[in-house]
Amino acid sequence: MTSPTPVEVAFALLREGRLVDAENLMAQELQAVTDKHGRGSSAWASAQCDLGNVLLNGDQLDRAIECYRHAASAPGQDYESRKDRLTYLLNLGMALRMAGRLDEAEAELRRGAQERLAFYGREHAGYAFGLEPLADLLLQRGDVRQARQVVDEAVDNLWRNGHERVAAALALRAAIVQASGADEPLFLNLHQLPDEVVEQVAGAVIQRLDHGDPASKRLLTALIAELEARLGLDHQATLNALSVLANLGRDLGDQSGRIEVIERVLASYDRQGRAEEALMASLGLAMAQSEGHDVQAALRTYASAYARAERIGRPELQSQVLRNWGLALQEAGQVGPAEQRLVEAVTQARRGADYETVGRAGVAFGLFLQHEGRLAQARTVLEEALAVLDPVHPDAIIGRSHLGAVIDGRTCGCGDLQDTIADAFREFVITRLPEDLLARLEVAIVDDDFKIDVELRREPTEAEIERLNGVFQSAHAEFRRRLSEPHYAG
Repeated sequence: MTSPTPVEVAFALLREGRLVDAENLMAQELQAVTDKHGRGSSAWASAQCDLGNVLLNGDQLDRAIECYRHAASAPGQDYESRKDRLTYLLNLGMALRMAGRLDEAEAELRRGAQERLAFYGREHAGYAFGLEPLADLLLQRGDVRQARQVVDEAVDNLWRNGHERVAAALALRAAIVQASGADEPLFLNLHQLPDEVVEQVAGAVIQRLDHGDPASKRLLTALIAELEARLGLDHQATLNALSVLANLGRDLGDQSGRIEVIERVLASYDRQGRAEEALMASLGLAMAQSEGHDVQAALRTYASAYARAERIGRPELQSQVLRNWGLALQEAGQVGPAEQRLVEAVTQARRGADYETVGRAGVAFGLFLQHEGRLAQARTVLEEALAVLDPVHPDAIIGRSHLGAVIDGRTCGCGDLQDTIADAFREFVITRLPEDLLARLEVAIVDDDFKIDVELRREPTEAEIERLNGVFQSAHAEFRRRLSEPHYAG
């Protein structure tokens, strides 16, 4: 068994939320490669790309772009290094697009496509790899006519080569055809493709949806019709697409359509005897009914969901249903039944082995107690819940903001949320820097962004300056990623 490479370890750290550790590992690897092989070598370019990939996945676009630019600047000395350079150019163009730097992105993607044509030839799938992102960018820029020309060439190439990447190209083609208003099918010859490729087409369509654009609903509805005809009503790809359509209905304000779609998903899971999936669908149905202002239907669905959870017998699932049910009862003004369900949620959570479930149930009950004016009891419950939750979990942020209000003798802490997030940001930074470096660090949220005021205790070394900058950039990325929706329930 071979040892994992540094970049594999870095991505494992990213999955654990350890952005700084992942960056530090890759920065050390880049320095080691530079010392051994020199700047501009193929190994140096590869390490720059690896660091760029880690930074990109840590939401640090500008730094990732510079890494890709460095990688692409290395002169290719042989076949493999010239081939790698094409990947670096592609990554650079796509990162520039993600950063909204569309002129630069188009220039790099066109350059990359031309170099791929010269390297591979027009018939090779490697050339089509450069066409697809260029077509996507042209669509984004509103040049639908040229986007259609480019994507058709990509689809034809990949189809002839029997390459699985044709799935993503077909999804892009469907979006471009829809944007063009052409009177033709959005999806091309899915009946000729293997099931697994059809599933990949569905996944690619879902991945590219804009949940604020009604056109996404039309595209997804057309896809679902194709999936039902090609794979069947109960196929997982069809159900996944329906679930996304339900979420789209919520985002676009179509609550009745959302409820109808969830009921279709729930019926399918019941037909298949998939109890846990049916339970999750019923929770989604209850939430949709509640947000559609049909409170009584939502409460009936929660009662049915709890019966399902009891039959399954997992305390974590029972706790989740009870927590959501209790919150819905509280919202409906049924204080007594709400308290009963929330107490039961904590009890069931403690029967299980999942600390997050315990913490979430405790925060929900603690907030209930606070809003009912039972501050001493709320403080005890919240402190116990926060002791087992990840400090940057959305429920922990909510809980800490309310705990501060409880300590001050107030029955609500909803307005303290930004101060709590700022405090968590500050703690994140301080714990990752040398103890003697910072004399003062003040963090505030102004216009939905972090405002930082730093005073250093001493003159930092060059390495410490680099680490300081990296930690702050990682903190921004971490809190944008982990706290983009700082609410609990569900």
